[in-house]
Amino acid sequence: MRRFPGQALFCWLLLAASLAPLPAPAQVFSPINSPVLTLDQDKLYGETLFGKRLQSEFSQASNALAERNRELTEALTVEELQLTEKRKQVSSEEFRALADAFDEKVVKLREDQDAKIAALQRRRDLDRRIFTGRVLPILSEIVRDSGAVALLDNRAVILSADAIDVTDRAIARIDAVLGDGATEEETAPPEDKPDAKVPAVE
Repeated sequence: MRRFPGQALFCWLLLAASLAPLPAPAQVFSPINSPVLTLDQDKLYGETLFGKRLQSEFSQASNALAERNRELTEALTVEELQLTEKRKQVSSEEFRALADAFDEKVVKLREDQDAKIAALQRRRDLDRRIFTGRVLPILSEIVRDSGAVALLDNRAVILSADAIDVTDRAIARIDAVLGDGATEEETAPPEDKPDAKVPAVE
């Protein structure tokens, strides 16, 4: 059979194209015909890119604080042992002064670390409020587009059909609109701002 110039190359390219992975199709959701929709807020926060980033950052800060607590505990244990050894070498008055100073140091460090733990907990709550504020307009669009009049937390509903749950739909749209949420400065209501700053881990 007579071959035309380039025919073999064309066939090869056609074959390669047919074997190449196709881009994943966009997730398609069926229309919802219900005046009431439900939403799993924990799943929304846990599975959106935005929520995952906030949780990852909180986890990193929490782990760093826990590691610092372990380091302090080890250092204080060593210092306490050294202080016990000094008891044999100094007078009772000198030892009492050293022991009192050590106790004050321990109390101060504990108070500092407790304050950082409390600040970290406030940060977690603030992150959740920031997330809710950013996704609320998107959830409102979903309600409006669906022709619904209400969006309920699924924990407040005794019984409902899966067809009115828009959690997956909301996750897909939030990811498409906000991504991981890092492109826009995260702000909170003025009354929240004093609690937003977490002390550095020392």
